[in-house]
Amino acid sequence: MDESDNESKEASGFSSPSTAEEVTNGVDGTGLTAIVTVASSGIGVETARVLSLRGVHVVMAVRNTGSGAKVKEDIVKQVPGAKLDVMELDLSSMQSVRKFAS
Repeated sequence: MDESDNESKEASGFSSPSTAEEVTNGVDGTGLTAIVTVASSGIGVETARVLSLRGVHVVMAVRNTGSGAKVKEDIVKQVPGAKLDVMELDLSSMQSVRKFAS
């Protein structure tokens, strides 16, 4: 670890191994809404889960609503009372983006 890594960790208290749960510990997201793209796989799932854990209303923007519904179900099992909506969004299609936005 070089000196700049130490400075970064000292300034924020976090570093690359820090988890989303650690970084958001103590954050109350009640009253906030977040749109999470690609929320049915990878980092999108973890982002939706942790935001839900913090009380944020999460709109899961996904291409496959079936996969999104499964992820929503899994998150609700882990975070009872989570506020999640699954909406179709294909970012490669302007028609889909317009439909999502409306």
